[in-house]
Amino acid sequence: MTGAQALIRQLTSRGVEFLAMLCGNGTEPIIEAAHEADLPLIHTRNEQAASYITDSYARLTRRVGVCVVSSGIAHVNAMAGLLNAHYDGAPMLLITGSNESDTLGRGGFQDLDQVALCESICKHAELVTHTERIPQAVAECFHAATTGRPGPTHLTIPRDVLQGEIADGTPAPPLGERGRVEHSGQPLQEDAMRAARMIAEAERPLIVAGGGCFYADAGPELLELGELVGAPVVTPIWDRGVVNRPSEHFMGVIGAASGEPPLLEEADLLIIAGADIDYRLKYLDRPPLREDLRVIRIDVDPGRLYQAIAPDLALLADPKSALTAVAGAYDGSAHETWMGAATEMHAEFYGTWDERPDAPEGAMVGWDIARAVADVLEDDMILAMDGGNIGQWLHMTLCRSSYPEALLTCGASGVVGYGIPGAMAAKLAFPERKVLLVIGDGSLGFCIPEMQSAVRHELPFVAVVADDEAWGIVVTGQRSRGAPCVASELGRCGWAQAAIGFGARGVRVEAPDQIAPAIEEGFASGVPTLVEVPLAVMSPGECGP
Repeated sequence: MTGAQALIRQLTSRGVEFLAMLCGNGTEPIIEAAHEADLPLIHTRNEQAASYITDSYARLTRRVGVCVVSSGIAHVNAMAGLLNAHYDGAPMLLITGSNESDTLGRGGFQDLDQVALCESICKHAELVTHTERIPQAVAECFHAATTGRPGPTHLTIPRDVLQGEIADGTPAPPLGERGRVEHSGQPLQEDAMRAARMIAEAERPLIVAGGGCFYADAGPELLELGELVGAPVVTPIWDRGVVNRPSEHFMGVIGAASGEPPLLEEADLLIIAGADIDYRLKYLDRPPLREDLRVIRIDVDPGRLYQAIAPDLALLADPKSALTAVAGAYDGSAHETWMGAATEMHAEFYGTWDERPDAPEGAMVGWDIARAVADVLEDDMILAMDGGNIGQWLHMTLCRSSYPEALLTCGASGVVGYGIPGAMAAKLAFPERKVLLVIGDGSLGFCIPEMQSAVRHELPFVAVVADDEAWGIVVTGQRSRGAPCVASELGRCGWAQAAIGFGARGVRVEAPDQIAPAIEEGFASGVPTLVEVPLAVMSPGECGP
């Protein structure tokens, strides 16, 4: 068989359902082998979109998403999704084509050291130089992507290596069929007992549930421990969530630009499960956090246990196993007084988001979109968010008591522009479920042509664009500083008409009570639909001098 056929065989044996890709230099053998094997090719109009589909699919399913692009600038474009997967710890494989091996480093067409560009953000990055190496190189990428802290991987495979032959009977080791993240790592019993004692002795324990809880499938165990010990649970904004049902113990996201209840500052013990120490946790600096704060760190990856800090107790285990073990060892009482105080902080903070903000007469605001989304949201619906200002509105209004797996955000990178590819990925992963995307007009500008890709691949979803004709979150900052609105105004675009031009449905609404019906009509239509919601637009010079 050819190297390309061996590549496709490895991918399909590991449950890869499609390749997100854009054709071009060096990809020809892969395209032909995939077509021969009936492996669907989801081809986009931009390599960024293909890589965002791959990253989003991985973050929704815990499976390795695979992206195929051509060389040079195409490779650089595709690194957007690769970097997103790096920030979020998502299992992904980027396969990039190139010219023949004998032209590498000699100035051939699009000659570039693609592996060097990827090494700092990938768990495995390799130039495959021999056809016989392809199966094992793929296996090593999948194993790296799905073990420890998941993450992205990369292979550059020259055209001649893909076209080469692997003889029947060529010796090879067993490579397995691992295609998804499956964590299993029990903590030491003495560590679990020590953690239980630390929680019992604390007065104000707080559980920080990061994306590692999602990849360990630890949702039920997380809430069980929180309820048992009487501890609030929070999630760093943009991390994958696992709180699939409303719970009085879940206290929303931390690290949002919009603020949060002062739980971090009040806690005297943090149980950090599968989360990074970064700005969202205030770097664990003292101050603003308490000088006597103690930290229990839980992670399946030994390299992450001492990332940024030295915890008081490090549990090397997957969060699911660790949370179960700690709950089993706990014999203290619930921290009811602390839970009562935390509930009051939560209510006081989020209550300020219940009032509709002032707006010019007849104008709509992000609050209106958030309320309409709340009206149409169903348990099985996948909700994707893309945008700064509108993302903050949705987090503050919809994520107070739960943070479900069905919520797809940009990820820890905070990137904007992934939304339409992300919605396509959600529909590819869960074709039977409704997919709703809420996106800002700035974000939509990155990816509006992919509406045509969604139409072409028959991937119906509804996208609601919050159109304030500006980079809204930047304008908010300029206003708060009394600065002029410079380089932040975008002007009017006919988004609904643009969607129609790409073959999708486009609808413009003019009043808040039209938003929810337009969303429902979009789902009923069975085709990609964009609902344009014009929001209040600032007057020129409104920000400051």
